[in-house]
Amino acid sequence: MNAEESSRIAVVTGAGSGIGRAVAVELLRAGWSVALAGRRAGTLEETAALVPEGASLAVATDVARPEDVDGLFDAVVERFGRVDLLFNNAGTFGPGGVAVEDLPYDAWRHVVDTNLNGAFLCAQAAYRRMKEQVPQGGRIINNGSISAHTPRPHSVAYTATKHALTGLTKSLSLDGRAYSIAVGQIDIGNAATDMTARMGTGALQANGVVAPEPVMDVADVARTVRHMAELPLGANVQFATVLATAMPYVGRG
Repeated sequence: MNAEESSRIAVVTGAGSGIGRAVAVELLRAGWSVALAGRRAGTLEETAALVPEGASLAVATDVARPEDVDGLFDAVVERFGRVDLLFNNAGTFGPGGVAVEDLPYDAWRHVVDTNLNGAFLCAQAAYRRMKEQVPQGGRIINNGSISAHTPRPHSVAYTATKHALTGLTKSLSLDGRAYSIAVGQIDIGNAATDMTARMGTGALQANGVVAPEPVMDVADVARTVRHMAELPLGANVQFATVLATAMPYVGRG
């Protein structure tokens, strides 16, 4: 196996459902070896079963726990020898429809721990391995959100973490240059997953109206992530925005 073929080891967090599952399946079908990380082992095994001929490793992981994250990356290196891609995807929206003044601190903390602290811990663990491995380097792709640009009503915790994730992406990208670690971010709007199921029936708009919104096939997101992942390390998609064409984001609706 030559260096190019062996440099196809990915870690996908939140791989048990939604965007994480779609990206993991896309990479497996393209010949990547993929470590599937998520809190529920059963859903990770379901993802792996979608590509039975793929080289996958399921590791039950709570990304907000440093010991879980270290165990994940140790398992990946033990099984595959290196880490070439981290898709930092695990996240939660938190309780929906809760006004700022009514949001419990525990709910705020859970969103921050998962979306921001978890992303940092995974990026840090990947960065350490990418810096030390031979050949050196790798790629980290953070899953931001349209909310990294523009909030929805009653989404203060989610929006704050996604704005923070943009700063994390920029800082990691700068610090990674010296070690051939490329870091980018994909901001996604209304991919059809369980998390966005309510979009088809109605979502609260900024003017107070509840209205249905268009969604797009999650497979289109997965193909975009794969394109970003398979660029040579000398090239980087710093930020990509992929959204349902007619969703109310550009302009005023």
